[in-house]
Parts: sequence; structure tokens; C-alpha cells
Amino acid sequence: MPKTLLAIGAHYDDCVFGIPGILIQSARKHYRVVILSLIGDYTNWSPVKGREKAFVQGTIDISKEYGAEMQYLKYASHRFDVTPETKRAVAEVVADIQPDVAFLMWPQDHHHDHEVASVLSKIALRHSDRVLEQGPIRFPRFLYAYDNGPRHTIGFEPNVFVDVTAEWPMAMEWLGRFMALMRGQKYDREKPDSAVQTKETLARYRGLTCGVRYAEALWAANVHPQTIL
Repeated sequence: MPKTLLAIGAHYDDCVFGIPGILIQSARKHYRVVILSLIGDYTNWSPVKGREKAFVQGTIDISKEYGAEMQYLKYASHRFDVTPETKRAVAEVVADIQPDVAFLMWPQDHHHDHEVASVLSKIALRHSDRVLEQGPIRFPRFLYAYDNGPRHTIGFEPNVFVDVTAEWPMAMEWLGRFMALMRGQKYDREKPDSAVQTKETLARYRGLTCGVRYAEALWAANVHPQTIL
């Protein structure tokens, strides 16, 4: 049976900025790749005002081309918090998908949406059975936190690095197309968006840290034995 990867973020672009190379790498290895964005209501976000539903559908369509299923919950930015309702909503997705490996946002962040999403993800990925009062639920064996860039994430200390050099062109195309869609513009690979430039700088730095060209960094939330010889 193919394995399943679940990546959770607050906004449409959190996972595609944070770990696009890993997502593409997983799809190439025939994983089922699911991205869950807790914010699916963009009516209070000015960049896509008046075209919110088309915008969300556009991200779903684009993600399919890179082997990922994009799912959304119903919440709007700064209009959700850690409550019994939101815990249940995220837990229901985890119980349905039953991922083998999962990714959540780093908990310390300048953006409150990110911090709330991280807490809800952690609860759902470890305690869905108690939230839903049902079982058994298969929890991910491997759980990793990812960062969301220098203007958001605070105090991120990675202990895992993934070489994504082979996936890099597609990863940047995916992120670039998301940014163009958000701005209501045609995607032009010759004119990279500022988010693409930021991600490339970060990935180069992570690559220098571990001796490859491009890398994505993670923090392993659970320690497990590994064979190194």
C-alpha cells in the first residue's frame, strides 16, 4: 500500500512555501500527498477580494499538477482559535487521512494564524482519538515541524535536513504560480515573486548547512532509532 503524507498549514501557501521540495519528492515516491489549510475563507483578505472561491479552486487545481491534494477548512484569517470546534475539525481530517508522516508549522511565529494552526495540528496529530472519542486512529509514525521564513518563524532550530536539489525547479514553479494566482497575474518564471526569492535564499542557506545545493530544514518532533551503519 502506498504511504500517506499530510502537511498542515494555516494559509494556502504555508506548506508550499515551507516544504515544496519534500512534497514533490514524496509524490515522486508514490506517496499520497495531502495538504490541509485551515483557512479556506478568504473573504476578509484584500488581495483576492471578489474572487475568493476561484482563488481557492485555483490552488487546488495547481497542486494537483504537482501530485498533491489540497484541502481546506472553513475558517478565515484571525477568526479562529484553539476551541473544541476547531480541535474536532482538524482531528476529523487526521482520522480520515491517517498519515504515515506528517508536517506541522513551528509553534513560535510572528503571525498568530500560524501559532494557532501549529497548536491545533499538534493536538490532532497526537490526540485525535480523545478529541473525537473514537478509535483506534492510526497516528503518524514520523512528525516534523517546518519553518515559514525569516519574517514569520521565531527561534527555529532544525535537526533534520532534506536535500531537495532535484525537485527545486518544480518547487519554485509551484510557489511562483501560487503567488501569481494570488496577485491575479500570469505566471512568469523570468520575474520571480519576492516569496520565491526569499524561499530560494533560505533553501540555499539550508543547503550550505548540510553540504548540498538546496535543502529544506525540519525539526523532528519524535525521536526514533535509526540505522547509521
